[in-house]
Amino acid sequence: MPDINDFTDTEMWAIQTTLKERYGKDVEVQLADVELRLSPADREITPCPALYWTERSANFVIAKLGDERYYCQFYYRGHEQFGTGRDEWDNLAECVTTLLQLQADHEAKRAGESEGSTEGTTGAATDSS
Repeated sequence: MPDINDFTDTEMWAIQTTLKERYGKDVEVQLADVELRLSPADREITPCPALYWTERSANFVIAKLGDERYYCQFYYRGHEQFGTGRDEWDNLAECVTTLLQLQADHEAKRAGESEGSTEGTTGAATDSS
C-alpha cells in the first residue's frame, strides 16, 4: 500500500486562494482522511489525505492520491454526489477550479428548476462522475 504524503503548504495555499476568489471570503478547509481504490483493479482500499469544506449547502472533497494526483467531488446528500467526469487530476488548480465551476453550474440549474416548477419539486440528481 503506498504511503501518500499530506497536502503541502503550497497545495493548501492554492486551494484556499481559489476558494477566496470564488466566494469572496476565507473558507474553512478541514483536513480529513478518506479510503479510496486507487485504480479500478485494486481489491484493497488505500487511506488518502483529503481536504473538506462546505459552502452554499454543498460539501466538497479533494483527496490526494499521490504526488500531483488528485480526486475531487461535491455532494449535497449521500445520494446526490457529483464528480468532474475525470477519475484523476494532475493539476490541483485545474482540479479545484473545475470542481467549483461544475458545482456553480449545478447550483444554477437547481435554482432554475425550482423557479420553473409549479409543484415545487426538482428533477432527480444523478451522479456525473
